[in-house]
Amino acid sequence: METIVEVDFEGMEPSESVRSAVDAGVERLEKRFGRITACRVAVKGPSDHHKTSGLYAIHIVLALPDGKQVIVDRTPPADKRYSDLHFALNDAFKRARKGLEGQVRRMEGMVKTLEEEPIGAVTKLDDGFGFLQTGDGREIYFNANSVLDGDFAKLRVGSRVAFAEEAGEKGPQASTVKLLGRHGMRL
Repeated sequence: METIVEVDFEGMEPSESVRSAVDAGVERLEKRFGRITACRVAVKGPSDHHKTSGLYAIHIVLALPDGKQVIVDRTPPADKRYSDLHFALNDAFKRARKGLEGQVRRMEGMVKTLEEEPIGAVTKLDDGFGFLQTGDGREIYFNANSVLDGDFAKLRVGSRVAFAEEAGEKGPQASTVKLLGRHGMRL
């Protein structure tokens, strides 16, 4: 790490045992991801607030390269385990580890991207079924039960829809069809 770990104590006296537990937690994080540039930990002692009375709160800010940060800033739930300082510290560093892993995946470009549903246009409508044309010109069957939100009655020839395609008995069919709003916007 490029700087010293900052440990702030709020509502309690500074403690060397807590400081060493924080240092150990930061050291474990650095073993997983050695590019932490700075770390600040705030240890809040039990307060007199009616919801968090007797509970410790730990706030962690990890600075990473390129201005990225991992922030663990959570008021403990009404859970008596947070009245134990070491439990609160371990829980905060566990959350920091998970946040750090997620941030590393984003920095390395290893994040899943969701595929957009294909968009088509209704070409034929009949009693309880219809056909739509895909962007590449194929015709796909759909049933009234496949149309989400009971919007089959709202469909018109030319309506733009998003759909999920699957193989049917007689060729491709849409398992779900969602009516799109104006300009092809998803509702």
